[in-house]
Amino acid sequence: MAESSAPWQPREEGFREICGLLEQQISHSSSSADKSQILQQLLHYSQYPDFNNYLAFILARAEGKSVEIRQAAGLLLKNNLRTAYKSMAPVNQQYIKSELLPCLGAADRHIRSTVGTIISVVVQLEGVLGWPELLQALVNCLDSNDINLMEGAMDALSKICEDIPQVLDSDVSGLAERPISILLPRLYKFFQSPHASLRKLSLGSVNQYIMLMPTALYVSMEQYLQGLFVLAHDPASEVRKLVCAAFVQLIEVRTSFLEPHLRNVVEYMLQVNKDTDEEVALEACEFWSAYCDAQLPLGNLREFLPRLVPVLLSNMVYADDDESIVDAEEDGSLPDRDQDLKPRFHSSRFHGSDNAEDDDDDIVNVWNLRKCSAAALDILSNVFGDEILPTLMPIVQVNLSNTDDTTWKDREAAVLALGAIAEGCIHGLYPHLSEIVTFLIPLLDDKFPLIRSISCWTLSRFSKFIVQGIGHQKGYEQFDKVLMGLLRRILDPNKRVQEAACSAFATLEEAADKLAPRLEIILQHLMCAFGKYQRRNLRIVYDAIGTLADAVGEELNQPNYLDILMPPLIAKWQQLSNSDKDIFPLLECFTSVAQALGTGFSQFAEPVFQRCISIIQTQELAKVDSVSAGVQYDKEFVVCCLDLLSGLAEGLGSGIESLVSHSKLRDLLLQCCMDYASDVRQSAFALLGDLAKVCPVHLQPRLSEFLDVAVKQLSTPNLRDTLSVANNACWAIGELAVKVRQEIAPVVLTVISCLVPILQHAKELNKSLIENSAITLGRVAWVCPEIVAPHMEHFMEPWCSALSMIRDDVEKEDAFRGLCAMVKVNPSGALGSLVFMCKAIASWHEIRSEDLHNDVSQVLHGYKQMLINGVWDQCMSALEPPVKDKLSKYLV
Repeated sequence: MAESSAPWQPREEGFREICGLLEQQISHSSSSADKSQILQQLLHYSQYPDFNNYLAFILARAEGKSVEIRQAAGLLLKNNLRTAYKSMAPVNQQYIKSELLPCLGAADRHIRSTVGTIISVVVQLEGVLGWPELLQALVNCLDSNDINLMEGAMDALSKICEDIPQVLDSDVSGLAERPISILLPRLYKFFQSPHASLRKLSLGSVNQYIMLMPTALYVSMEQYLQGLFVLAHDPASEVRKLVCAAFVQLIEVRTSFLEPHLRNVVEYMLQVNKDTDEEVALEACEFWSAYCDAQLPLGNLREFLPRLVPVLLSNMVYADDDESIVDAEEDGSLPDRDQDLKPRFHSSRFHGSDNAEDDDDDIVNVWNLRKCSAAALDILSNVFGDEILPTLMPIVQVNLSNTDDTTWKDREAAVLALGAIAEGCIHGLYPHLSEIVTFLIPLLDDKFPLIRSISCWTLSRFSKFIVQGIGHQKGYEQFDKVLMGLLRRILDPNKRVQEAACSAFATLEEAADKLAPRLEIILQHLMCAFGKYQRRNLRIVYDAIGTLADAVGEELNQPNYLDILMPPLIAKWQQLSNSDKDIFPLLECFTSVAQALGTGFSQFAEPVFQRCISIIQTQELAKVDSVSAGVQYDKEFVVCCLDLLSGLAEGLGSGIESLVSHSKLRDLLLQCCMDYASDVRQSAFALLGDLAKVCPVHLQPRLSEFLDVAVKQLSTPNLRDTLSVANNACWAIGELAVKVRQEIAPVVLTVISCLVPILQHAKELNKSLIENSAITLGRVAWVCPEIVAPHMEHFMEPWCSALSMIRDDVEKEDAFRGLCAMVKVNPSGALGSLVFMCKAIASWHEIRSEDLHNDVSQVLHGYKQMLINGVWDQCMSALEPPVKDKLSKYLV
């Protein structure tokens, strides 16, 4: 290889070999085996320190070679630099950079673009400081008037702005101003270029700075806005799309700049929402949701509603080439391909009050103008309510009344519109809901599959209303028709309709508590679907079965129902291997069924329990040695199995004890509590708490280790990143405390020292963690009052505030037992927080436990006797009247 003192030169033979390999790599005739061999050889070459110099030389100077070979060299160089740049010899770094800059103006557009990509990667790796010549080269090209130079520089610059915009908005030594201040005036100038490519690249680059808002953009905002108004009617649709994107971003983050121009902007967006280019219309359509979120005066938009609503409705009609129309013709008996299965994510078990479920209203997943328009209509209906009905309903009614085959897409969009406004316009629709539902039911049997599927969705949007009517004869008949209609559609031959019907049915189940009379027929339909569905929709049936189990609970525990439900589930369970990801939704489904059946699940429990243990063991082995395990590690298997074991513990209660005692669950669980993945730890601590409730004796041998690792979750410096783990660990400590009592003594002070800061920062953390912290602190105080009571005054105020936010239940009772126990040991510890304590006591609707009621009463009377000379009355006068009323039942 060449000596370093002279400028680097390629050797002919190396140049030839690498070009030959690149040529084979891009050739269509090479088989995949050949390609992997070529890749191996190229990787072998990359061990040579100057291999990347060859690639740069081929990209920049191999004029005799095809553009494809030069481009392939460039792309390989880009990938190599990402990993190897920082460890390269400076002389080689310098050589590569010196070859790239002259290529900014290469005659071939593909070469220019590849060079731009590599320049952006180098800037990502070493900033602008590491390449002082770059900025001057870019400026020279932008000022040159040569289209190739201007376009090459603009291409590189746009990639830098997209990938690492902040580097151009930082101080660079030797420059009087930041790079963005030097570049912005040149970008604005290109807004008026006769070349569409320069208008597009320059506008796209400036748009990248709206979120960052550097001073240079802030002070030139008026110039930027004037530029946007000039480009608003650009002949190039890509430019119009960027103008819309700019207005959407500005309204999201810098509303004040747009306010003086708002009427004009709204008028423009309304026009462009009808643009012949669907991508432009889609970008414009994003504006309406952004406007509503920006909390701007609604009056500015109100006057446009009579024109906006019809535009949204017409954009909700399927385009003729929409891929959904092609997909909708697909036969339900065709097996799914792997690429049809979107990745699924199991959300770990969570103990508490605010683990938000994700709202799975969307039927399919590609974002397009139709969906964006429906989402905008949904948001407008939530903001303006019934005000949109006078414009909307006449169009919907006309479209629904056209029943010939040629207008089915308008009919479908009208049904979609009714679903979109179901929440926001419920008051205005309410008097007509019964008619609307009656009208929708026959559409479940329409000849067009997409009308059948959207009718399922729209009916599900009205499920609360449909369920409310069950109490009277007509309402029950309507509910029954909807239920039977959805069950028929669950067995539809069309995959798309199956999916919509299952999802709609799951929504109806969640709202209904009157499913028991129809349980047998529901189960027959679901299990029939279970037998005929392909893989993707099977997941939705599992979900519907799980939701059904959650909704009807122990009603399910009858032999005739179990005979329909369990054999197909068990057959599927036996058919799937321990490493098949299709087992995830089945595990989730079993979790709900086990919880619903309670002890009724015990006849199925042993094989399910053993298999969960076996899967966790295999995965723990795979983590360290995937060859011995025979599978690749995937933590989701562990999470799903831990959650199913929690479901078993909850369902079987102490009946799980014999299974736990003959297994290695305790040791596996401790391992999972220390896992590096937060979702594994989250589910592990949920299971720890569930086991503490039903068979604490089996945790005893490693109790101190479980407690230590649980406490660690509460004191991590990055608590905010793992709130759900902390939440479950905190809950588990409380459950262990009430079961093992004095044995928790060694960690009590550590637990308190972790919980108090959490309670003191209640406003910044989530509700559930605060509730669990307050309960666990109370439970620990109940079992070890003499250890906790001396420290009361440090936490009484935030603790009592948190207790007063918790709903009545057994856990709250335990916490108040702790309060009473501490006051007995150290009555003076609560004196400074008496008002807060009284508010906490008044937060009970009713204390069901007689013992606890008497203890609380004793505490209040104790303080009344202790605080003489009017001090008690003074304390009482500081309380609001409702709190005083609540305390009056204790006769204080």
